[in-house]
Amino acid sequence: MKILVTGGCGFIGSNFVRYFLKSYPEYFILNIDKLTYAGNLENLADVSRSPRYHFIRADIAEAAQMEALIREGVDAIVNFAAESHVDRSIEDPSAFMKTNVFGTFVLLEGVRKVFPERQIRFLHISTDEVYGSLGETGAFTEETPLAPNSPYSASKTAADMLVRAYHHTYGFPTIITRCSNNFGPYQYPEKVIPLFITNALENNKLPLYGDGLNVRDWLYVLDNCQAIGLILHKGEIGKIYNVGAGNEKTNLELTKHILDTMGKPESLIEYVKDRPGHDRRYSMDFSRIRNLGWHPQYQFQQALKETIRWYQDNQQWWRKLKS
Repeated sequence: MKILVTGGCGFIGSNFVRYFLKSYPEYFILNIDKLTYAGNLENLADVSRSPRYHFIRADIAEAAQMEALIREGVDAIVNFAAESHVDRSIEDPSAFMKTNVFGTFVLLEGVRKVFPERQIRFLHISTDEVYGSLGETGAFTEETPLAPNSPYSASKTAADMLVRAYHHTYGFPTIITRCSNNFGPYQYPEKVIPLFITNALENNKLPLYGDGLNVRDWLYVLDNCQAIGLILHKGEIGKIYNVGAGNEKTNLELTKHILDTMGKPESLIEYVKDRPGHDRRYSMDFSRIRNLGWHPQYQFQQALKETIRWYQDNQQWWRKLKS
C-alpha cells in the first residue's frame, strides 16, 4: 500500500514517517513537504535512501500538483501539513489560512476527483486547541463544542469542519485525530520544550508567559505516532479520536522539570508578558482511542530525559536553526 504523507519533514510528520517505515514494512510512503522554515530534510536523512520512501517538495495548496499526485495512486493520505505556531498566527494569520484551510480543501478536492472509484482513506491530524480553553476541572471529549481562540486554532477548526463535511456530503472515508501538546526529537526550537532546553544549554533565560500557570497535557511524539498508525488501520470512518497522555502540567511545573533534569538553576526563568488570547487549560478525555487498545507507552519524566539528551547530542541540528 502507498501512503501519501503531507508535511512529513516537520516535527510530528518526520517522526511518523520513521516510525511507520519501521513498523509497517509492507507500506510505501510518499512524503510531500513545502519545506518552510519548520520543514527540514535533515529530519529524515536516515531514511532518505529507503526503497520504500520518496520525497517530493510540494505545496498542498497547489491544486494541479496535488490532484496529479493523488491520481497517480495512493491508498491513504495522512495530513500533517500545517502552520502550527500560535505566536506566528497572531502576528500574521494569512499563511495559516492558506495552508491549514485552503490546503486541506485542495487535498479533499483531489480525493473527490477520483471518488468513489477509489476509496482513499483520509486521516486528518488536528489539535486539542480547537476546543478552546477549560476551567480548573473537566476534560475535552470528541463531542465538546469547538471554540478556537487564536488564528491558528481557528484555521485548524475550519479544516476539521471541511473534513467532516466531505465525509457527510460525499461519503469520504475520513478520520480526524486531535492530539495534545507533543514533544520529542526534531521539534523546531520555537516551541516551548525545545526552546527552553536549548536556552538552558546556552545558559540563556527561559521566557515564561504570564504567571506560568497555563496547563497543558504533554504527549511524547512516538506515542502519538503509534496512535496515528492504529487509527489509520482500525479507526472508525467518520469518527474523531482524541489523543492525550494524562500528563497535565502548568508551564511553570514544566519549566522546573526541565531545569531540574538538566541541573540548571531556576534563576534562568524570566516571566514575560502573556500572549493575547492565551488558553488557560487543556485536558483530554482519550477513552475512545483506549477502546482501540492504545495507551501511552512512555512515562513523562523518562521521555523528557530522552528529549533533553537528544538536544544535547544534536546541537548542530538546532544551533543553525536558532541562529
